[in-house]
Amino acid sequence: MASEMVELHDSGERSSGPGLSVAAVARRLGVAPATLRTWDRRYGLGPSEHRAGSHRRYTAIDLTRLEHMRKLVLAGIPPSDAAKEAIALDVDPSTLTPVTDIAASMDARAPGTESVGRSGGGQVIPIPGGTPASRGLARAALALDGMACQRIIREAIDRRGVISTWDHLLVPVMTGVGQRWETSGRAIDVEHVLSDSVHSVLAERTRELKEPVNSRLVLLSASDEESHFLPLWAVAAALAERRIGTRMLGARVPQEALTQAARRTGPAAVFVWAQIPGSARVSVLTDLTTLRPAPTVIAGGPGWAGTPPPGVGVTGDLTETVTRLARAVGM
Repeated sequence: MASEMVELHDSGERSSGPGLSVAAVARRLGVAPATLRTWDRRYGLGPSEHRAGSHRRYTAIDLTRLEHMRKLVLAGIPPSDAAKEAIALDVDPSTLTPVTDIAASMDARAPGTESVGRSGGGQVIPIPGGTPASRGLARAALALDGMACQRIIREAIDRRGVISTWDHLLVPVMTGVGQRWETSGRAIDVEHVLSDSVHSVLAERTRELKEPVNSRLVLLSASDEESHFLPLWAVAAALAERRIGTRMLGARVPQEALTQAARRTGPAAVFVWAQIPGSARVSVLTDLTTLRPAPTVIAGGPGWAGTPPPGVGVTGDLTETVTRLARAVGM
């Protein structure tokens, strides 16, 4: 079997030498080669090995930084912010596997163990380490089959619960779709079908709760500039699994409207989501802490800027968010 250290490039030339090619790194990470070229062009996360007359190659250090960036992106961090952190990563070369060994291990993989294969004219959603469920969901989304998407999501929630399904199925696939749109300008229709399917199932699970155990509900809202609302439904569905009732305000809720809604409903807790980096300041939530009876106030997402004032907490993931909100209602 030919080594991944020798690749046919877009120009048709064959190049060899130390380091990994774009195609080899793309396969290892489970992303499209175009994604790597975009990260190189936009963020400076490109191959650093270069010899006269040959293509630039990725070193083990380059690969470590790219793997770190990919993990951050899958966790929901915007690519520009993930790239800054990846570039600043302190890498000890003595701890890294040589690229020759990496290439050999890739060659030794059994057929079918590589990342998502190409089908349907080359359409592919990159999902590193994808499970059968994630690959199935990606295929259903590419086929614009909303019913199949919903079926896969429901089955995953039935087996693993909302939090695990969100972390290990929905976030990776939605991130892969977003990456495909970012690098190619295509797949907006795929993203719409997938988002609608996720929303439908999470809202369905939330509304199945008829008799919540909490008398004071949990109020869920996005910040005034935030249009992303799926994380709010993930919180609502995960709380519903614990029989904790919620009240959903949705996206783009002005600060004054949020405060008024909290004053009228008297919630045990208020959770506010901000995803766009720097789009919201934690200090705007201070008024919520002055209400009586005082709710637990939690800001979630990577969009918050500033130091949280007394009485406002910040959460970093769905598990932490649900745990703190459950505690707020006495569970």
